[in-house]
Amino acid sequence: MNDSQPIAENKQTPFLSPPLDSEATRPEPSGLFNNNPVNLAVLGELAGQNILSATQFTFDQVAELCKLAAVLEKIEIWPYHPLDGKIVVTAFFEPSTRTRISFESAVHRLGGKVISIADGTTTGQAKGESLGDIGEMFNAYADLVVMRHTETTAPEQILDNMRIPLVNAGNGSGEHPTQALADWFALLKWKPELAAPKLPDEPKLHLGILGTPGSMRAVKSFLLLSLLFKDHIAKVTVISEMADPFGEDVISHLTEADIAYEVTNDIQETIADLDVIYMNSIAFLGDSYKSLDARYKLDSNSPLKPNAVILHPLARLNELDTSLDKTPHNLYFSQAHGAVFIRQALLVATLGRLDSLPDLEHAGKLADQD
Repeated sequence: MNDSQPIAENKQTPFLSPPLDSEATRPEPSGLFNNNPVNLAVLGELAGQNILSATQFTFDQVAELCKLAAVLEKIEIWPYHPLDGKIVVTAFFEPSTRTRISFESAVHRLGGKVISIADGTTTGQAKGESLGDIGEMFNAYADLVVMRHTETTAPEQILDNMRIPLVNAGNGSGEHPTQALADWFALLKWKPELAAPKLPDEPKLHLGILGTPGSMRAVKSFLLLSLLFKDHIAKVTVISEMADPFGEDVISHLTEADIAYEVTNDIQETIADLDVIYMNSIAFLGDSYKSLDARYKLDSNSPLKPNAVILHPLARLNELDTSLDKTPHNLYFSQAHGAVFIRQALLVATLGRLDSLPDLEHAGKLADQD
């Protein structure tokens, strides 16, 4: 590990507290790592791995990724250039703003370089080239590929010939695992005790999901990753207009985790009991998008539990009213901001550059300096 330079607080991109006229929830990152150093041995397990599904992570891996992300949110990392000499392709065959740009920001902040495909129509696939052949070419061009695609089977197609790591940034109605990491990074900053085994007197959370996991990839990955935290969760309530919002694969994971869950189409009967509300607006169905039913809209007049927080992967439509933006229920801005840092942590681990980080055992001193 590189300890030739003193660790320094992040002056270039400091921790962002809410505006003065806002009470939005922006948890301080140091609560996750202060007096609790990052376990780099656990993160070393991710070196060279494809990141395809929320189900591939262990509880410890997610907790340590979030702790490392919290450190990266507090310190200046650019002087260490952890990804120096590494090239990442961001291949987006489907439109994206936040995911693509946050990955590219993460790479640049870590000293790596980016080759960006922001429009799939500019690639050989527009002429009929197979994803397998494109994957073969990527082997020569980069060290890692971040891909979003409209086809659910796109990751397995491109992996036919790829020998460098692939990060799934959304595959049709499949999954969006790095969004789920960003979601839980926000929750672990909000309640750092979630990153450790549950204590006997610690209350469990009632987790609410507004949406359809079977056709909303961000919702699906969030639910699947949530199963790792089942000891901290009393119940999961899915609020959807569909009678069966899961699909067989999600049901099998819920059954295996032995976690209490229910489905309802009436938001009013349960909203006042929810501690965390996860919502999304868009489902990808076949070759088109479908928006969340308007009756599930939340605003500042919704009967929310006083300490409840709302997560939303954004972009939003009218289901999440801006009247909630300056309230303590707003954890979604912190969630969006933290995506860069959790993706930094994942890239450093996946590309095997953990030894290029500063001495993280001293990162906790930053909390005392604030």
